[in-house]
Amino acid sequence: MGIGKAWQITSNSWEYTGDGHALAYEAGAELIDMEFVQFHPTGMVWPPSVRGILVTEGVRGEGGVLKNATGERFMFRYMPDMFKGDFAETEAEADAWVKGERKQNRRPPELLTRDVVAKAITQEIAEGRGTPHGGVLLDIASKQGPDYIKQKLPSMYHQFKELAHVDITKEPMEIGPTIHYVMGGVKVDAETQESTVPGLFAAGEVGGGMHGANRLGGNSLSDLLVFGRRAGLHAAEAARRGSPPHISDSDVDITMQEALAPFEREAGENPFAVQSALQAVMQRDAGIIRDRHGLETALAELDKLKVRALEVGVTGSREYNPGWHTAIDLRSLLSVSEATARAALERTESRGGHTRSDFPDSDERQAREQIVVKQEGARMTVRREAQPPIPADLLRLIKEGA
Repeated sequence: MGIGKAWQITSNSWEYTGDGHALAYEAGAELIDMEFVQFHPTGMVWPPSVRGILVTEGVRGEGGVLKNATGERFMFRYMPDMFKGDFAETEAEADAWVKGERKQNRRPPELLTRDVVAKAITQEIAEGRGTPHGGVLLDIASKQGPDYIKQKLPSMYHQFKELAHVDITKEPMEIGPTIHYVMGGVKVDAETQESTVPGLFAAGEVGGGMHGANRLGGNSLSDLLVFGRRAGLHAAEAARRGSPPHISDSDVDITMQEALAPFEREAGENPFAVQSALQAVMQRDAGIIRDRHGLETALAELDKLKVRALEVGVTGSREYNPGWHTAIDLRSLLSVSEATARAALERTESRGGHTRSDFPDSDERQAREQIVVKQEGARMTVRREAQPPIPADLLRLIKEGA
């Protein structure tokens, strides 16, 4: 939204294409924390048309269990030391907790934190115990009756029935980790939400710095309400102080030509094919578990995809044309993907939503270092920036809650 010289970007969605991040980046704003990406452990994996659609945590909360292709309930093997004692150690104990017997029993391991569950699923698939479509099974049919499932999980019942032709009261769901939230985003002043570009404001998921290395559940809405208000107030004030920006007719003409160029290349690359290739690269080489070789491979593949994206072509009209929309989206998708891969390569440790198999432990020397991404000419640059120490009173509260 443009108001005078003040521009405000807000974003909060599970299924976006990174336009806010890319717009700010191309305007010269700095991005931070782009290596920290949160994956939800359960998303649909089949059929391809619905791949990635969220499967609510409520399925596991109501007793759904995770099984690999051999039928093993595998989460008991993935209990981190820090959580031992807080979760059930046997199926009998976990099932008793689900049935309401909670005084003497502990929660099922399927209810471990999102990153733990997502990594466990990823490892099962990587070690060859996944389903033919590249997922694992989420089974509630063997734990609850049909009427109970329809009553407690009506949206999931209809979602799988209509989109995957699966009756979850009789069959397990095929699921896998799906990208859920990007902690990184535009570097902003905490009080005003103004970016490093004067007059550019950002709030919501497109803003960076609010959630650190791993967002806590519910904080996305709080972020929007609190910092969205701040961004709006200060953007309006900046607009009142300034004058309307001048955009030349030639700039408008160039932008229109770039947007319409795919129609002039009807025989060009298929935009959906380029998008699919990009998804495959990022999933394989820059996904939940990363390493140097994979990230360097991803960056090399992204360079190739940038060339392909410049040659995409579309047919049809400008109305309701998903091919055209995808062709335009590719620019933002590629920018955000590169920022994520470069920041992930720079952070040589594991922390929050960023896991490096070649650096599996957290490094306290990097705890207060932020990875900053910025456009310099036609090149994306990355640098480390030291953060001020955490205030003593806040640090005390964090340690008390640990």
